Amino acid sequence: MKILLVCASGMSTSLLVTKMQKASNDSGSHDEIFACSVDQLEEFIDTCEVVLIGPQIRYKAKSIGEIAAGKNKGFAIIDSVSYGMVDGKKVLEQAYELKQS
Repeated sequence: MKILLVCASGMSTSLLVTKMQKASNDSGSHDEIFACSVDQLEEFIDTCEVVLIGPQIRYKAKSIGEIAAGKNKGFAIIDSVSYGMVDGKKVLEQAYELKQS
């Protein structure tokens, strides 16, 4: 699966991407996970199946959610506890749930 993490600048999610890739590889899934800034969303949204946004930009959830829905992408705000703890496994599970629904 291809998962896009979106935050204000694309930097704060970089450690989470690394943790998610490790969790994915450990499970044998080998998903493609990458991050971008909210300003780059239109550039990258077509390359993913699921869009997760950082809790710090939840104020943009409505507009990003509409873009994602229009392109038939799973969408959610990353759970703030999992985000704060940089729990790659939990955030990866959140992405899988979006893909299944």
